[in-house]
Amino acid sequence: MLNLSSTIRIFVCQTPTDMRKQFDGLSALVTHTFGKDVMRGDYFVFINRAKNRCKVLCWDRDGFAIWAKRLERGRFQLPASEMGSLVTEVDATILAMILGGVDLDSAKRRKRYQGVPTTTISETARQTSEACLQSAN
Repeated sequence: MLNLSSTIRIFVCQTPTDMRKQFDGLSALVTHTFGKDVMRGDYFVFINRAKNRCKVLCWDRDGFAIWAKRLERGRFQLPASEMGSLVTEVDATILAMILGGVDLDSAKRRKRYQGVPTTTISETARQTSEACLQSAN
């Protein structure tokens, strides 16, 4: 069973993956193709060319874990991505919808509070401090 916490980062591979790959092969893909640290505890989702098999690789405190699913009927749907992107970051809700067979194109999200990005806060603080320094001179 996957523990889909809202704090876990989830990355979906946009290119078809050979489902014969196991721990070492999938972790090598994450490291070399995505440039991510596989031991951070993030989830990495891989889907085959036929889109009927899925593997999720994650680091679980003391070792790798792979969760696999094979569909008897139907296909997994990949989330929309930027042109040429090898990996797409999604949240736990989107992953649950992918695994549950929900059509991602027809699903609509309602507006939610996003908070202020930390880069905006730090940029505002920097601009304020620069303005204070200029007015002091």
